[in-house]
Amino acid sequence: MSRARGWFALSSLVVVTAAAPWVVGEGVQRLVSECLLMLAMAEMWNLLAGYAGLVSMGQQVFVGLGAYCLFFSSMAMNVAPYWVLPLAPAVCGLVAAVIALFLFRLREAYFAIGMWVFSEIVSLVVSKSEWLGGERGMGLRTARLVDPHWLEPVTFWMSAAVASGAVIGTYLLMRSRIGLALMAVRDNDLAATSIGVDVWRNRFIAFVISAAGCGLAGAISFNATLYVAPGFAFDPNWVVAMMFIVLMGGIGTLEGPILGTIIYFALREVVTDVLNLPASWYLVALGAVAMAAMLFAPAGLWPMVRDRFRIDWLSVRRWPPVSAREVPPAESQVSAST
Repeated sequence: MSRARGWFALSSLVVVTAAAPWVVGEGVQRLVSECLLMLAMAEMWNLLAGYAGLVSMGQQVFVGLGAYCLFFSSMAMNVAPYWVLPLAPAVCGLVAAVIALFLFRLREAYFAIGMWVFSEIVSLVVSKSEWLGGERGMGLRTARLVDPHWLEPVTFWMSAAVASGAVIGTYLLMRSRIGLALMAVRDNDLAATSIGVDVWRNRFIAFVISAAGCGLAGAISFNATLYVAPGFAFDPNWVVAMMFIVLMGGIGTLEGPILGTIIYFALREVVTDVLNLPASWYLVALGAVAMAAMLFAPAGLWPMVRDRFRIDWLSVRRWPPVSAREVPPAESQVSAST
């Protein structure tokens, strides 16, 4: 019966998502699409930092690369951007695979700074490339091939698909042998190595997936605006928002970024639209909420809510367990084989 209710809820969610563009206006669609894309990016950053133990300060490089890949390939082939959308995550994943050979030699804070430096280098190279529009950026000339009446609905549907894929994909990954190994690496990479876990390989997989997800979300985001420029595409505020959402909601949890995204955009809308205050007050509100969360809920708000109300929706078991008696049979076999 529980499985039937689950399938019914999933089917209802799909129907509501499909029908939403005919029920709500373009402004609401645009806001919800922005929320969903940021949720996808936050889940990808959470996969990297919360599960693989790699704190990156340069994930905005993949957001920008995904956007520029979409624009350049669409105009070079003279096709609608939707046809070349898969190239964005593919290129970002390939770039991540290459730079991992060098950046994985760095550890902890050095890796975070190395990613930020790499992002700044790519941003400078793009801003000096006139064939990519330089500092002025470039518009999507193939936008004429897209029906303007379908731009917002298609963006909304793609954003919902990417966000759902990020959450469900991360959940399935963390339930697999790779996910169990990643949690062991996050807790103690030396101990994980001593029991036979390939630390480099598992972090490499998480890094490539995270880059591809951020690239896809960035491509969809800038496709909706029909314009891209280095100052926006490689803006450090992308990774700042990811970090705020994950740390506020709860790092290392699947539900945390969802709660963090709701708080992030609710604060923005309340401060700027409801209270009609300048944007600077929005940043003050974010800082105040972040400080309060760090003082009273250092693990994030979702773990506090989960423990208080005993909620266990998408939680993944911690591995390795404290004692052998806590190991379920299936996880015991995975641990032994790893």
